Amino acid sequence: MQQLMVASITPNPYQARTVWNEQDLSELAASIKANGILQPVLVRPFNGGYQLIAGERRFRAAQLAGLASVPALIRQVTEEQLFEWSLVENIHRRDLNAIERAKAYQHYLNAFSLTQAEAAERLGEDRSVIANYLRLLDLPDEIRQMLIDGRLTMGHARAILALPTDELRRKLANRALAGRLSVREVERLVRKHLDENPPAKAAGHAKPPHVADLEDKLRRHLGTRVAIETRKNGQRGRIVIEFDSLDEFDRLTEALGLACNDGV
Repeated sequence: MQQLMVASITPNPYQARTVWNEQDLSELAASIKANGILQPVLVRPFNGGYQLIAGERRFRAAQLAGLASVPALIRQVTEEQLFEWSLVENIHRRDLNAIERAKAYQHYLNAFSLTQAEAAERLGEDRSVIANYLRLLDLPDEIRQMLIDGRLTMGHARAILALPTDELRRKLANRALAGRLSVREVERLVRKHLDENPPAKAAGHAKPPHVADLEDKLRRHLGTRVAIETRKNGQRGRIVIEFDSLDEFDRLTEALGLACNDGV
């Protein structure tokens, strides 16, 4: 460990956190003024100086406290490792809000051309966790902001995503805020809407009641369009489950209790 000049250190370009609690930073800066930095930051050599790998909260507080230098550990890491270590630190040590975490996963997948299964393995996460966070990016901006502000939880958002349109999602999100609805109450309202508004059935021969009933049960359970097509006097057929994106596919495989490790 050695002391490095604060001016020689640049931020981590892959820092997932975009919202910083100013009061929290001020309190940490006051503690640093009184006691110094007890845990070093982690950096790598970069462009004649250094670049943060982990410890940006401590680094920002040190700047706020007016320190000229900070204790640091220097590591040789690749660009990919820089991103991974930063993401892992934020996820496991200092929770991001749900949208920051979703965007961090998306950036990670895109930057290194990884599948969700590959990213999950390298980050020590379950694939369904990554898929559920990525689905949040399908929400309208207004609902994303509610998550960022902490006015809605991820549980609320996951329930709202089962609704078929952004207009319905906005209405239910606002209703949840106004009525301070629990996640279970929102889930109940989503199921009620899906029960009362089944998808229009194509013209043609009516399906047997038991097939139509099973079709409706699957649709309500999965929160998406489901069709059961029968032939050979109803003794053969197929079940068609529709999805609109790979994130939706991951949600459906989770709902079906499947562990899919490969892309579609």
